[in-house]
Amino acid sequence: MYQNPILYADYSDPDVIRVGEDYYMVASSFTYLPGVPLLHSKDLVHWEIINYCVPSLPFEKYNKPSHGSGTWAPSIRYHEGTFFVFVPLPDEGIFVARSKDPYGEFQLNCLHEAKGWIDPCPLWDEDGKAYMVFAYARSRCGIKHRLDLVEIDPECTRLLSDPVTIFDGEQLGPTTEGPKFYRHEGWYYILMPSGGVATGWQSALRSKSVYGPYEYKIVMHQGNTQVNGPHQGGWVTGTDGRHWFVHFQDVIELGRITHLQPMCFNGGWPFIGSELNGDGIGEPVEEWHMPAEGMPEYAIAQSDEFQEDKLGLQWQWQANPNPDNYSLAGHKGLRLFCRANEGRENLLWYAPNALTQIPQHQALSMTAKISLNGDKNGDLAALGMIGQRYAYAGLMKTDEGNRLVLYTGKVINKEYEGEAEEQLEVSVPYDDQQVYLRMELSEDKTYRFAWSKDGIRYTRLGQCQPLFRATWTGAKLCLWSANKENQNSEGYGEYDFVHIEDRSRG
Repeated sequence: MYQNPILYADYSDPDVIRVGEDYYMVASSFTYLPGVPLLHSKDLVHWEIINYCVPSLPFEKYNKPSHGSGTWAPSIRYHEGTFFVFVPLPDEGIFVARSKDPYGEFQLNCLHEAKGWIDPCPLWDEDGKAYMVFAYARSRCGIKHRLDLVEIDPECTRLLSDPVTIFDGEQLGPTTEGPKFYRHEGWYYILMPSGGVATGWQSALRSKSVYGPYEYKIVMHQGNTQVNGPHQGGWVTGTDGRHWFVHFQDVIELGRITHLQPMCFNGGWPFIGSELNGDGIGEPVEEWHMPAEGMPEYAIAQSDEFQEDKLGLQWQWQANPNPDNYSLAGHKGLRLFCRANEGRENLLWYAPNALTQIPQHQALSMTAKISLNGDKNGDLAALGMIGQRYAYAGLMKTDEGNRLVLYTGKVINKEYEGEAEEQLEVSVPYDDQQVYLRMELSEDKTYRFAWSKDGIRYTRLGQCQPLFRATWTGAKLCLWSANKENQNSEGYGEYDFVHIEDRSRG
């Protein structure tokens, strides 16, 4: 048996395919880059990150954090030997990343420039024609309940028709989004969530014609379970012919965690989950029979000794990656340079050089051995947690020597990117250049910091901090070196290692 969630981690808006005996899954990234992680599994339960589909975004805007923008809900398909990943940028349009090798480099092209087009999914039909279904972002264009369909060229480089509305859910399915397009046994199916992330349900459309008319049915909802939503995902068929549905549940502070549901067909309609309350609609299961047994039990990397010549795939930046901001060669550990922020106050929320990681557990500890090689006053080497309220602790160079500091911040205008403010909560003298810093996240949705000189005996630093989500993502672990006085500096923080341990109960 497996237990849900299969990943207690913010891989939101998942989509999944099978190629041979291998399963591949993609997810949203928003401002965090490289974007659209590509995960791999042999059993749909145990996953590893193998690549990113979007190494960087070709717009200057993304050279700085663009909270709430970036790569939204992608879809993945395999067609004639090529992996196609459809990636929406809500302000720029629909893009397609493609590669013949899932471990290789993906090439990105713009399929169509548009504002507010989101959640695209392609389908290649039996007659050789190709189509794309998509939704709309109310925040960009005022529409949130409509699915449109366009014909595209089979190479996914341009549109061949104007959009045609195939579903208007203003009454039946408000906030309809995340459509996934399939053809099965003579029917066209679209699986989609409606009703909003936290309170919605899974719906299905079906038709004998690609342009409809489509029938509508609710195929999974929360029912009497604790799984709110349950929200958007993808359908995949195993090697044995059994059907499965991967979707997310929004747990707010830690984002949108991943569930796996059994799926079958009943009267020509998908049925997802299990009938638990007699209403004829599936509910999410807590556990179920494994899709496959005896397969490799992959896991997503978390800790890092920084012994390779490139960053591990668990890491993402808060903006387009800039190789000038860090170094892994010719020295021990990871060096993050104490950069100034051009054009604005040097706050963590604004920092393109913040190195982030998705938490993989409800409770955990994150420990780093850090050395500060300060050049200018204000040079800082820190670790922390990014969200709309956030905190970070580190070692900072001042006129009075090095000091252990704790900063807190909050986003005061949450629309789109948001404006932030910070304050220094703790500042104490520290007579060394090296420190062990630890952050402990508890299941009560708080976290706190501690420091040590020997890595054995730890002293608490500051008060408990409340865990908050970021903009449309869960909170992120982070490492950050900067000059807090916004001076150009040659200083850097050197991180010998980062150790992350699961502290969740059970």
